Amino acid sequence: MSAAAEAGLRRILAVVDLLIDAVDEDTLVPALLPLLLAAVPGDSIIWAPRAGTADRPLTLPPDLLSQDVRDAFAREAATDSLVRHTTLGPGTPMRRSTLQTPGEFHALAAYTDVYRPFGAEQQLAMSFPAGWADGAPRKVCLAISRRGGDFSDDDVLAAALLRTRLSHALDRLAPTPVPAVVTRRESAVLALLARGLTNQQIARRLAISPRTVDKHLEHAYAKLRVGSRVAAANAWLTRGTSEVRARR
Repeated sequence: MSAAAEAGLRRILAVVDLLIDAVDEDTLVPALLPLLLAAVPGDSIIWAPRAGTADRPLTLPPDLLSQDVRDAFAREAATDSLVRHTTLGPGTPMRRSTLQTPGEFHALAAYTDVYRPFGAEQQLAMSFPAGWADGAPRKVCLAISRRGGDFSDDDVLAAALLRTRLSHALDRLAPTPVPAVVTRRESAVLALLARGLTNQQIARRLAISPRTVDKHLEHAYAKLRVGSRVAAANAWLTRGTSEVRARR
């Protein structure tokens, strides 16, 4: 392994060590940003705690984005293919140069109003699942910018290695809420649903009306956080019955 590769590995391991020891996100992120900026070298880093929302991002340097720049980003982000990749697409580490030529990038209104003011001539961005916030799944967006040369293949690989570990750490610090426990009657409906019975067949088997079956399923869907019969059946089969609560 070359000296440069060894140095890069040490920088990645420093991030991993911090993630392992982290006890809360508010303490983690300020310490994490400079380590990330060393692991994937750049001039600045932006950490958007909820990708695709208006939540104020955390940055290094701290005063990177003026209010005018944030307002311009809100107006023009939809036209930016790298933003779409990180907020709506798969979110894998992506260089801007992979998606756009320099001329195409410079032609964007967002370049003039957003990126040029803080010297983002080259960018590497990614997003990753990051646990839950306010009862909904969350995705963090991370962008590293440079004024000089483009990011290398090794930089993209380092970002990919860190992406998985960042997601695991944030999921641990902001875990999935414990689902509401289904009732005994809802569990009976779900068990029959998982066996492939229709609502009418379930109603006959349990001596209730199809409308009541619909209501039980509606409540069960919300508790299982699913939106379809197939998803409900799969969720029920994979979670077992240990969380069933009798309610008369």
